[in-house]
Amino acid sequence: MPLSVFLVVLLAAALHAGWNALVKVRLDPFLAMTLIAAACAIIAAPLLIVTGLPLSAAWPWLLASTVVHLGYYLFLAQAYRLADMSQAYPIARGAAPLMTALASIVFVRDPISFGGALGVACLGCGVLLISVKGQRALAPPSLRAVACALATATTICAYTLIDGIGARASGNAGAYAAALFTLDGPPMLILCLWRYGPGGMKPALKFLAPGLAGGVMSLAAYWIVIWVMTVAPIVLVAALRETSVLFGVLIAAVMLKEPATPIRTIAATLILAGLLAMRLL
Repeated sequence: MPLSVFLVVLLAAALHAGWNALVKVRLDPFLAMTLIAAACAIIAAPLLIVTGLPLSAAWPWLLASTVVHLGYYLFLAQAYRLADMSQAYPIARGAAPLMTALASIVFVRDPISFGGALGVACLGCGVLLISVKGQRALAPPSLRAVACALATATTICAYTLIDGIGARASGNAGAYAAALFTLDGPPMLILCLWRYGPGGMKPALKFLAPGLAGGVMSLAAYWIVIWVMTVAPIVLVAALRETSVLFGVLIAAVMLKEPATPIRTIAATLILAGLLAMRLL
């Protein structure tokens, strides 16, 4: 993976951590994610005029990804209701890269070097460690919360593979990304209206500014990932983007003054070792 591509995926990871920090508002988790998805759709739809539509071969993948993304939002919102966000989210993101690595080897068969495989293993172990043991002392999440977080990880694995294959078939990664974000928004709005009604959605109006900012960051982060999956192995991209967990810890340490525990230090070292292996070996 060229250095420029490597660095741009790290930028996507930082943006991903940033929009998840913005979504930590005093708002129902499903309402917050609906707000983000709607903002992404509003931004992406006009961009289709510039990018054009993706090739017809990509549309089955787009539709499948829209369904899987809806499952992702539902499982993650339920996990947030059952456990603290700082517990549920890292479990979901921590399990996803290892699932994606195994599935990518089986279904996509992208070539990967020894350094890449070693890097994915180190990075995945670091992310899992920081996910399971790196949080501050909190009440342990319920089994249902863990199950929802792992179900979220499964949907992350599924949509990553689907979008990697779909973007490669689309003829234009930008067109695929714009179409995907445009399609993602309406189902979330319809489901939210059905669950809450117009009156129940009013609290989201107080958070339009962070919702729009989060939408911009979310769109930019995953747009980068979709493009990179057309020029680099999906397994490496999937692993690199999960460094968002490390960026989240750094944000917490610098901005929220959370302590750098020994477990977090070990996990960060594993993640950095994985990044070095992916770049140098």
